[in-house]
Amino acid sequence: MIFKRVGEGRPYPDHGLSSRGWAAVPPRQVRLDELVTTKDTLQLAALLDEDSTFYGDLFAHVVEWHGEYYLEDGLHRALRAALQQRNVLHARVHTMAG
Repeated sequence: MIFKRVGEGRPYPDHGLSSRGWAAVPPRQVRLDELVTTKDTLQLAALLDEDSTFYGDLFAHVVEWHGEYYLEDGLHRALRAALQQRNVLHARVHTMAG
């Protein structure tokens, strides 16, 4: 199993972070097997595209809520890491009180 579980949607309330807000969150390593996905589908082109992060953040976005780590953005990065046999992902983790 790559992820803790595959989810459908975001169970947490809107965090209100913009791209600039996410950029202010320092990246850290997160284990893939601790992540719950918020998407259950993947665009294969995004997984295979070497420049898939050219216009976006280099790091995945994870929301910590109620002790769970939700992968909000960066599913293709996480799967690419798993395919490269890595068990961690560099991500920006925003912790929400709840």
